[in-house]
Amino acid sequence: MEVEAGKTYFWCACGLSQKQPYCDGSHKATGFTPLKFTAEATKKVWLCGCKQSARKPFCDGSHKEV
Repeated sequence: MEVEAGKTYFWCACGLSQKQPYCDGSHKATGFTPLKFTAEATKKVWLCGCKQSARKPFCDGSHKEV
């Protein structure tokens, strides 16, 4: 995903969002809350899609073990 320096994003932690990997509010019926992060630089990043990363919201390769 391309992120923009200084912009705040909300990464989906519940897996229910229709706008993956970003939150769309679907978590409201769950115990999950989105992870807020601000991009440090304008660049492409790998955001976690499996929700198992130890570096949330960024991918750490955990999907290979799921």
